[in-house]
Amino acid sequence: MGYIKRIIDKSIKEKLKVMGCVVVRGPKWCGKTTTAKQFAKSIIELQDPVEGAKYKEIAENNINLLLEGEKPRLVDEWQLIPGVWNAIRYDIDKQNERGLYLITGSVKPNDKDKKDLHSGIGRMSFVTMYPMSLYESGDSNGSISLKEILDGKAKVHGQTTDITYERLAYLTCRGGWPSSVTQKDENLALKIAKEYLDVLCESDIESDTENINPKLTRAIMRAYSRLTCTIEAGKTLYEDIRNIYGDVSDVTIINYLNKLKRLYVIEDVEAWNPNIISKTNMKTAPKKTLIDSSIACAALECSPKELTMDPMTFGLLFENLVDRDLKVYANSLGGYLRHYRDRYGLECDQVIHFDNGEYGLVQTKLGTKKIKEGAEKLIELRDKLRENGKKEPKFLMVITGSDMAYTTKDGVLIVPVGCLKD
Repeated sequence: MGYIKRIIDKSIKEKLKVMGCVVVRGPKWCGKTTTAKQFAKSIIELQDPVEGAKYKEIAENNINLLLEGEKPRLVDEWQLIPGVWNAIRYDIDKQNERGLYLITGSVKPNDKDKKDLHSGIGRMSFVTMYPMSLYESGDSNGSISLKEILDGKAKVHGQTTDITYERLAYLTCRGGWPSSVTQKDENLALKIAKEYLDVLCESDIESDTENINPKLTRAIMRAYSRLTCTIEAGKTLYEDIRNIYGDVSDVTIINYLNKLKRLYVIEDVEAWNPNIISKTNMKTAPKKTLIDSSIACAALECSPKELTMDPMTFGLLFENLVDRDLKVYANSLGGYLRHYRDRYGLECDQVIHFDNGEYGLVQTKLGTKKIKEGAEKLIELRDKLRENGKKEPKFLMVITGSDMAYTTKDGVLIVPVGCLKD
């Protein structure tokens, strides 16, 4: 099978024209190396099981030898030899050219390494890669464009998707991992996320941390997955972890959570502050999310069939899937994701901000019964912003698991996730 184009391709191509190096970061197995190879003319893979030890020995003697090769040169998993970062930064300064390097990384540098690394400002540009969105995997037909919605050109009326409730449960469990998307046997495709979780708990989590317990890692992943797309306090999470695992300190749990964030497994959605009410009335905690809904399904040992029979859990994991897709689509448009909750029950599952200063308010509803409720919440928040003299949202949208798109009489866009694209 040939290369499946990714939405991030355009960003990488553009950034190579203006910066010396493009840093492609994100979780393992999401396709970073495959995508970066489309733009590279030479490559060195530092995680190579045969050559890796040799590369480290070369780096100790003359690290610049690792950078020799036709440009752009791809350095895959650069964090395995942290000195590569500063060597690339220096070479960019020396050559004073653009598009020299691509580097990929699946682990954020720890605090110790950060102290020794140059910021890369002016030399390096960053892009974050996620598992495939439904549009990239070919499951969404892309009949409704987020960019056209932002530009006011989209007509949301009558578009349909063939993704059924049962199919959506499968896609939520399968996830957007390229290896699962390209697996023709759907039963085997469902095992990819389980394999990811096994590797994470048994080896990845302990790669640079001592005395890591895989059983505790699984307990943390299970507890976190049960709280996905909620803003429950840390105390609730810690108690849930102890109920699953047993006695463990808050400090230990925090250390594990920080490592999972460094591995791009956990990527919470920060709270949005529109300055319309007192901070004491806002819920400023981040929304708990995983990089892909399939990880939560694997941690909860939940099959697509079981998910269809548990609408509450399905609704939360569906929101995690939507968060992933919106991050992919919004990032391609220079946007980013936030959420909003206050003590009065007013909420917005996703607030999308864009480069031009515009933003949109989004609610996620799995089925049709709660679409009206979601639309009413969006209108209430928009009216509150209006009353307080704040910039109004460019659009109001409810993303659903239903099969037909339409626009309400109040102008709220009802968009099936199976119709959406960047």
